[in-house]
Amino acid sequence: MIKKLAAYIGEFKKDTVLSPVSVTLEVILEVLLPVLMASVIDNGVEAGNMGYVIKMGAVMLAVAMLSLLAGTMSGVFAARASMGFGRNLRKAMYDNIQDFAFRNIDRFSTAGLVTRMTTDVTNVQNAFQMLIRMFVRAPIMMISALFMCVSISPRLSMIFLAALVFLGCVVGFIVTRAFPVFNEMFKGYDRLNASVQENLTGIRVVKAYVREDYENKKFCDATKNLKDLNVHAEKLVVMNQPVMQFTVYSCILLISWLGAKLIVVDGTMTTGQLMSLFTYTIQILMSLMMISMVFVMVTMARSSAERIVEVLNEKSSLGNPDSPVYEVKDGAVQFDHVSFSYSDDEDKCVLQDVNIDIHAGETIGIIGGTGSSKSTLVQLIPRLYDVLEGTVRVGGRDVREYDIETLRNEVSMVLQKNVLFSGTILENLRWGNKEATEEECRHVCELAQAHEFIEKMPDGYHTYIEQGGTNVSGGQKQRLCIARALLKKPKILILDDSTSAVDTKTDSLIRKAFAEEIPDTTKLIIAQRISSVQDSDRILVLDQGRVAGFGTHEELMQNNEIYRDIYELQQKGAGKDE
Repeated sequence: MIKKLAAYIGEFKKDTVLSPVSVTLEVILEVLLPVLMASVIDNGVEAGNMGYVIKMGAVMLAVAMLSLLAGTMSGVFAARASMGFGRNLRKAMYDNIQDFAFRNIDRFSTAGLVTRMTTDVTNVQNAFQMLIRMFVRAPIMMISALFMCVSISPRLSMIFLAALVFLGCVVGFIVTRAFPVFNEMFKGYDRLNASVQENLTGIRVVKAYVREDYENKKFCDATKNLKDLNVHAEKLVVMNQPVMQFTVYSCILLISWLGAKLIVVDGTMTTGQLMSLFTYTIQILMSLMMISMVFVMVTMARSSAERIVEVLNEKSSLGNPDSPVYEVKDGAVQFDHVSFSYSDDEDKCVLQDVNIDIHAGETIGIIGGTGSSKSTLVQLIPRLYDVLEGTVRVGGRDVREYDIETLRNEVSMVLQKNVLFSGTILENLRWGNKEATEEECRHVCELAQAHEFIEKMPDGYHTYIEQGGTNVSGGQKQRLCIARALLKKPKILILDDSTSAVDTKTDSLIRKAFAEEIPDTTKLIIAQRISSVQDSDRILVLDQGRVAGFGTHEELMQNNEIYRDIYELQQKGAGKDE
């Protein structure tokens, strides 16, 4: 895990090295100050030599200034290295997520990925900064100060040995107990983020069904769970501070008592040496406190690091072949004994032995009940998922032979859940073709029956679309998404129930435009209304993941009971509405 993360230090290796070098210089200079102070007291103050006091005072001032400069530079280098490291981690995670297949995305919740890219990366970069600065400073300071203490008084130095053993046991106890709690705590953050995201995304539904109280309770439960985990973790971590203070004051008292005896009774120690021992005592124990803080931070960061590495190690289940094909001949589609399961379990196939042959330029309607895997079927064409058994061919070739980007550029999909991004209408349309002119955008909007309502907007095609398309209606959003798909000029166009929010007249005009303007494009139209597909060249009827019928409207009315039942029910419903 450490090796994996270290690779993302990247161009900040120089700062990563310079920070500990600078902090080492800072520590060496700090350790010299008590020695110089002892010399001032013993040889200047007690001897009444003011010239010596002034000279050594100037030396101490220079040493202190150099130490300050080294410490400042260490802080700058550490901040630059840690922030750069965090940036590289976020970018690497984001880039890897962009390559995920739908199967990979299904493994992680959206809220979990957001937490990993924000809270978890922040924890890791903070721990990294502490490691290259505090975790270098503290041991060097402690060892240097211990060496100076031993050189002054080996007997009194034994006090620090006892303190080190005691504090080592306490820190070990905290780290081993706190790690599992921190691990669970970050899962709590995932649950909290999921609750907030779901509520904000579906706020209109919440208000429509007056479910604010339910959502508030769900949010409060998530925050209470997170609070309890935080409190549990803090109960363990909070032990660190009082134990450290107890140890510091105990050491000072013991050194004061024993040091005074060595000065007054034995005469083996000077006043200046005792004063320097006090300073070294503080340095040693502050170093121990830093080390314990680093251990606590690293313990917390370890959970975050594991979650980050989990995303970085996740490899897309889809990939290009060794010699990919970069040209799609036409929009012909064949499903050859295709079976598919989301879990790779043959006993849980949602599509079973699908055999259909679609000619280039055909318009194919797809009808079936809820859960009949209509959307799953069409998602196999641009290789959003790979088949479990059988073969899907586009342009006469297995889709697994194509370069993925090439294949997807020739297949336009308008999904069930229409997504618009924050930006102008033109910016959203140009997702289909970033080089498209405004005239080309207008033309596809005319085909998708979107031009009329766009012209009525305050800024026309430059009208700003809010995040998620909240300032346009469902039908308008669908038509904009269809226009965006048409702008790709694809060989295959897939509409996954994409005209459900438009009226039948507009639906008919869109289908008429397709027939006249893009006759060579293969069109697959998933719909709930038979009126939306009955004029198609052929209609595919799916039932529980199997092909129940495939033919023209007239053929299916004669030979397919499922299709006939759906048609008659819809006709009766239409009659009642009238």
